[in-house]
Parts: sequence; structure tokens; C-alpha cells
Amino acid sequence: MATMEKRVMTNGKRRRGLAVASALLGGVLVLSACSEGGENASADSGDSQAKVDEAAAQKASVADIEITPKDGSNNASINNSAKVAVSKGTLTKVAMTTADGTAVEGEISADKKSWAPTGQLERSTTYKVSATAEDSEGRAAHENASFTTVSPDNSFIGNFTPEDGSTVGVGMPVSINFDKAITNKADVQKGITVSSSSGQEVVGHWFNANRLDFRPEDYWKENSTVTLKLALDGVEGAEGVYGVQQKTVTFKIGRNQVSVVDAQTKQMKVTQNGKTVKTIPISAGSPDNKTYEGQMVISEKFKETRMNGATVGFTDDDGKGEYDIKDVPHAMRLSTSGTFIHGNYWGAKSIFGSVNTSHGCVGLSDTKGANDPNTAGAWFYNNSMIGDVVVVKNTGDETIKPDNGLNGWNLSWADWKAGSAV
Repeated sequence: MATMEKRVMTNGKRRRGLAVASALLGGVLVLSACSEGGENASADSGDSQAKVDEAAAQKASVADIEITPKDGSNNASINNSAKVAVSKGTLTKVAMTTADGTAVEGEISADKKSWAPTGQLERSTTYKVSATAEDSEGRAAHENASFTTVSPDNSFIGNFTPEDGSTVGVGMPVSINFDKAITNKADVQKGITVSSSSGQEVVGHWFNANRLDFRPEDYWKENSTVTLKLALDGVEGAEGVYGVQQKTVTFKIGRNQVSVVDAQTKQMKVTQNGKTVKTIPISAGSPDNKTYEGQMVISEKFKETRMNGATVGFTDDDGKGEYDIKDVPHAMRLSTSGTFIHGNYWGAKSIFGSVNTSHGCVGLSDTKGANDPNTAGAWFYNNSMIGDVVVVKNTGDETIKPDNGLNGWNLSWADWKAGSAV
């Protein structure tokens, strides 16, 4: 299940986020997001956040989907741990794939209350699960999750992104998340090479003992090809723990798209190859829930997903989430902790371009169901790809941390190179 960003709180309720759960690429990330003003909000309205949440809840499905293992699990059983169950509704669709997109066969039960794979899972494999259910009124609920199965104790695996054969935006780093802590960082890094047909210098940076990212000084050159070579078979990553991967991966860089969100003007300019192709009205984080500033990379896209405040501790007195929207349209994740750019159908159209009302995300005008192509949310979703850059400025908040998502561009080149082990 998705989770929402829980930011540092000051003066009571400083940051409130909307949550989604899913996983990013090889390493598992927790999704989260924020919502904008309510159905009756206007540019200068003083409606309380409670009314906003209530308006959204009235439109949401009551179907409750649970995916096991828990999202983010990295030691899951390969046998019978994977399962999807629903209460207050019936399952309509469940898809399970490996990180490279290979489908896993499974069956929905006769009563449409549960789903399970029909065969054994593979070791050291990251799986993604996407489930859809309907309640008695036909309202759809969506849930996304990811987990990684158990690996042998004496070996390590590097789960990497982007995928082999994919086409990504100019901001997409090569990010490798190891399933065990690496103490021999230099030896492991020497076993990994990343090169570009553009000739750009590419350098690795260790964020911690489990994560190693690679990027050039500036964004990748559009239409170039990047090659990742893993020569880790037999490399000792830690005492008694050896690599097993011997693999070459290539991916393409698409057109250069960088979008600049200005929280002061409440507009987003979408540029391609340096030229503005569209200007979109937005609603960023409210004064009490400011959006992070900085360069952020789109790391995941969901046509629809759930955002639930309860998953990150934002609850009402009854313990339930202050908001629980199960069909947020056109959601694209910008950080691990929960910054999203997403469609908003529950907010008044007047807020976009005129007032910042969200819990910290960037909202675009949209419609319920995510099937109207004539909305700002749909246009941006359809014209964006994993790896595109969204630059956020003039929010008054701090710059996002470089390891919060795929956002190493917020480090200077000198600081980036200082994190290399070779």
C-alpha cells in the first residue's frame, strides 16, 4: 500500500501528505503524495482542511485492498507469501510482474475476494503488484506495492534502474540498490561501468552502504544511448558475501524535457530542448505545507493510485486517515518521501494558477477516472516519461535532499565526485 510523505512538523501540523505505496525500480521506495483544496475551495477561501478531506472522502471507493508481503519488504518468501485480498468489494484486476516487466501468472478466487500467484517465485527478485477492486456502487479502488524475495545469505544482488531497453528522460540516473550492505565499496564500484554514446564522463556516488548512483555532470544528452555493465560475479562485497551478476544493460535517452514549477506565480512551464511548449496552472504546497525546492526526477507513473494519510501517521481522533483518496489520477512521484505531481479532481478549478493549497505536492487540474484527455493532469502525464526533470522553485522551503528519490542533481559536481570510492 502506498504511503505519504511525513515531513518535519513545526507549530503543530506543519506538513501533511497524501500517501501511496509502491516501489521504485530495483530498490523499494514508499510512495506518497498530497492533495489540494477541497471541492468548495476558491482562490481566497478560508475553508478548513477538514472540509477538503471530507469532500474527497465522499467520492472515494470503500473497497479496501491489502497486498502482502508488505510494500517495501526485501526478504519475502518465494513460496506462498504473495497475496492480494479485498474487503468491502471485489477484485477486478491483479497484475504481478518482475522489475523488468515479465508477467507472473496468478488467479483471482471464485468469490473475487483474493488473488495469488500460481507458481513459485524466484529468489533475489523484485516484484511489482497492481490491484484494482470495485465496491458495491462500482467505484474503483487501486493499490500498488512492491517487494523483493529472499536471497542466499552468501551473495548480494544489485537491483538497478532504469530497465534494459527502456527510454527515459535526461535526468534519469543509474541507481543501484544492493540487497546487502557493501563494505568493499571500491571493489564493487570497479565491477560496474556506466558509459554514454555522448562521451559524457559518468561518475558513481555512494549515498550509503546499499545505494550507488551514476550520473554525468549535466543532464544526459538527448537521443544518446547509455550502457550499464555489471561484472560482479565473484566480487566480494562484504566479508563472505559475493556478487553473482554478470549483465549488460542499455537504455535510451529521449527528448530533453525539463518542467519548471514556480510556486510564486503558480505556473509550470514545460520545456523541450530549451523551448517552452506549454504553460500549466498549478497549485503547490500551502504556506503550512510547503513543497520542497530543487531538481526532482520523475521516478514512477500511476494512471490512478491511492493516497492515504493514515499510512504516515496523519490521523483523525478516531485513528483513521485525515484523507484517503483511492483514485488519485495521473500521479507521478518526485521523491521517496512523498513529493508528487498529480491530477486533482476534488479541488475547485479556481485554485489552479491562483492559490497554493496542497499538503506539499504539485497539483494539476484533472477529472475523476483519469480518462479525460483534455485536462492539464492528463496532458502532463501523457507527455512525461520516467526520468524527466521537474524543477520546483520559490516555495520558501529547503532544497530536497539528493538521496530523497533520484535527485542527486542537487549535489554539486565536486560533491558528487567526492562520493566515489574509486
